[in-house]
Amino acid sequence: MKMKKILLLFLPLVSLILELLPYGVVLNFANPDGEPWRRTYSYFSLTPFGYANFGPLITAILTCVLLVLVVVYLFKSYKGLNIAIMNVSGFATAASLMPLMFGFSYITVIGVIVSVLLAATFGVCFIKIR
Repeated sequence: MKMKKILLLFLPLVSLILELLPYGVVLNFANPDGEPWRRTYSYFSLTPFGYANFGPLITAILTCVLLVLVVVYLFKSYKGLNIAIMNVSGFATAASLMPLMFGFSYITVIGVIVSVLLAATFGVCFIKIR
């Protein structure tokens, strides 16, 4: 039981740390030479949001909310709080996959790892409910 709570704290925390790095979000800009310029940004950067890449900022905000919910869950274990953590992590996972709508060139390895960590958080909560 204690291991699941530690895992529930560890997964969103690592995800948040990776989201703070400036290599998680990709924007491809046109170049006169024909080869696009590939620029990477943090999940918390407003530049991708300004270029209509809404998923990363939504993911970053939901990850912060998820971390707060998990910290509260460590002290007060309610089934309803577990369901809330599961829902927020599910929405954060879906939001982290939004850049795939632009194509595979708009996602990085860090973006994939963040998606996997958030999906694992969803899985831990799903197992905990059963």
